[in-house]
Amino acid sequence: MALGVFDSGVGGLTVHRELVRRFESADLIYLADQAKAPYGGRLGEEIVDLTRAGCERLFDEGASVVVLACNTAASIALRRLQQTWLPGYREKIGRPVNVLGLIVPTIESVTGQPWDYEADRHGEKIEAVDVVGVFCTAATAMSRVYEIEIDKRRQDLAVFSEACPGLAGLIELGAPTEELEVVVRDHVDALRRRIGRHPDQAILGCTHYAIIADIFARALPEGTRVIDQPTAVADALERYFARHTEYDLGSSGLRRFLTTGAPGPQGDRVTQFWGAPLSFEAS
Repeated sequence: MALGVFDSGVGGLTVHRELVRRFESADLIYLADQAKAPYGGRLGEEIVDLTRAGCERLFDEGASVVVLACNTAASIALRRLQQTWLPGYREKIGRPVNVLGLIVPTIESVTGQPWDYEADRHGEKIEAVDVVGVFCTAATAMSRVYEIEIDKRRQDLAVFSEACPGLAGLIELGAPTEELEVVVRDHVDALRRRIGRHPDQAILGCTHYAIIADIFARALPEGTRVIDQPTAVADALERYFARHTEYDLGSSGLRRFLTTGAPGPQGDRVTQFWGAPLSFEAS
């Protein structure tokens, strides 16, 4: 058995790397759907279908839990899969499996509240005092998942999403730093103009963006809190697996990297981020 990590491309490696650190003895299998990446501009039903296919592939490889290390897949597909697909799939294969995402841990991190907490709306109306900026794909922005779920828990936070079409694709293709800096600065400035000031906190709502977190940090004012999704996810999973011992994550320290795209070595940016050359197997 193993812990599976799924993303449309290399962005989920940011989460995967942290899980490798936290679950050293567990067997981890990473799947990148590079043949269909990026997901951000795709239609909702297509994202659901692609995400389900990725989860099935990882379950076939022995995963007992799949982490959707992709904000687009998690915001569009996760609830649908958990409610309408997983119950029948568990019965079909006859073993406990689950699909989890990174939206819940991120919202818990930015709000400081557990997922099951809801703010009291019967008191005096609270004027928002902090602004949260969400840099994300078009599909995640359209879902409004961050606006909706953060507002349920913290009425003193105002959330604004800034869709960054094409940015994940540029990172996936290994675009030069200079080009990425221009694109990131343009989006940070666009958000500033739209809300009248820079955000107090920023969510890099696409795991690809965490690969260039240093570029976002330079584009944002000094002192802006940038939510670290990989750490939030790993923290949440440690708590989850302590409660749910029915999931077998393996114990041999296996590390496999699969892709639906072209197998072989990944680009220089991935190598630099990962800290060593990284090669994907064909899936």
